[in-house]
Amino acid sequence: MKGNVAAIVLITVGVVALGANLDLFHVNIFQLIGTWWPLIPIGVGITMLFSRDGRQDRS
Repeated sequence: MKGNVAAIVLITVGVVALGANLDLFHVNIFQLIGTWWPLIPIGVGITMLFSRDGRQDRS
């Protein structure tokens, strides 16, 4: 799951950056980060909550 989240984030950032470069829409990345930065620790926490901690059940 951790790899999937990172891939989705990278794809989203790439699409937004490409759209801004092609003038498909106008986005101020720094303003977005300044407004929505609290979602980063929330997302990391949710990912940590639902991810496996690496221990294997050896029965």
